[in-house]
Amino acid sequence: MTWSILVRDPQSGELGAAVATRFFAVGALCLHVEGGVAALATQALINPMYGIDGMVRLRLGEAPEGVARAMLAADDGRESRQLHILDARGRMAQHTGENCVGWCGMVRGVDVSVAGNMLAGAAVVNATLSAFETSKGALAERLLTALEAGEAEGGDKRGRQSAALRICSVDPYPDLDIRADDHPDPLAELRRLHRVSQERFAIFRRFLPGRANPSGVFDRAAIDRAVIDGAVDRAIADGH
Repeated sequence: MTWSILVRDPQSGELGAAVATRFFAVGALCLHVEGGVAALATQALINPMYGIDGMVRLRLGEAPEGVARAMLAADDGRESRQLHILDARGRMAQHTGENCVGWCGMVRGVDVSVAGNMLAGAAVVNATLSAFETSKGALAERLLTALEAGEAEGGDKRGRQSAALRICSVDPYPDLDIRADDHPDPLAELRRLHRVSQERFAIFRRFLPGRANPSGVFDRAAIDRAVIDGAVDRAIADGH
């Protein structure tokens, strides 16, 4: 099941991941992203421990290839797993086990990794990669565009059910973390959730405590002004 994309923006330092599948709540177990560390996806017959144990090792600075090699070597089910990792330095690891269900495979570019199994064909991952590399704008928009391009090529050959998107920058917790767990058009639902997130959540998120500011901003008046200014900016951008 599943195809996913991991990306790194070398200018902003953002790490992002997005996934879609014909399976319930893929965002609960597949994606693992931490600011300044790495993005990781475990799929096919998911091994949730890859995310838990892998992020610990990546946090310590181990290279993705070594982390993947060690975890796969300890897993008797490795030939039924798919795993890819992209760290904050742009280093990458990819694995597709021999027992993953076809079509299955992986492609990569500079600062981007795409992997999938149970897909309509190789065109799904190729289109996902190409769409991301040629798209412009915010990272979330580019990730959504990439998955939509893969879906247009057939996506998961069983159909659609869930999707998820996660972006982190400097903090261990995400800047954006949205999921459609059970939906007839999960990518369209992610688009809607992303739009809603821009109304208040994206602004509120900027004021939260983090690595750069351990106390954050707790002046409610300042937060409210930023929300109002954001609404005005969106209205102008929309031509209202």
